[in-house]
Amino acid sequence: MKHKKMIFGVWVLSAILLGACDASTNATQTEVKSPAVQANKAQETREVVMYKSPNCECCDGWAEHLRKAGFAVKVNKRDDMNAIKTEYGVPEKLASCHTALIDGYVIEGHVPAADVERLLKERPNVVGLTAPGMPMKSPGMQTVGAAPKNYDVLSFTKDGQTKVFKHYE
Repeated sequence: MKHKKMIFGVWVLSAILLGACDASTNATQTEVKSPAVQANKAQETREVVMYKSPNCECCDGWAEHLRKAGFAVKVNKRDDMNAIKTEYGVPEKLASCHTALIDGYVIEGHVPAADVERLLKERPNVVGLTAPGMPMKSPGMQTVGAAPKNYDVLSFTKDGQTKVFKHYE
């Protein structure tokens, strides 16, 4: 009888431990997020990697503009900006002061956050967007919060073809 009680006790203890393992497994499984939830989380953080010259302050203003729109911006100060632009396929005629990357796209210069959001939503077959040069009425170049004015944001392809993505009057 003593032997049966001991076997029964081991069985009960095993059941309790297995139940605890199963409960912890279920707890872990409920914490794992589905791909759709993970995609939404990634979209919430929307990380931008920006390359800029160490001495350019307007780039910092653009980064702050993106942060206020909900983007996470990682800034890399580089002295070899021409090499960065070449590496990411930005033609010289479309260049600006900084180059940024987000979700497979290149953002060149002072492109408003709303245009970056539209690009990510529509997902056109382009290399990215550019605001060539340094438009004076663009985010980072003008008073914080002022509406963009008097320039075009262009989409561009691998072969350098451009199309007006957004016109600001």
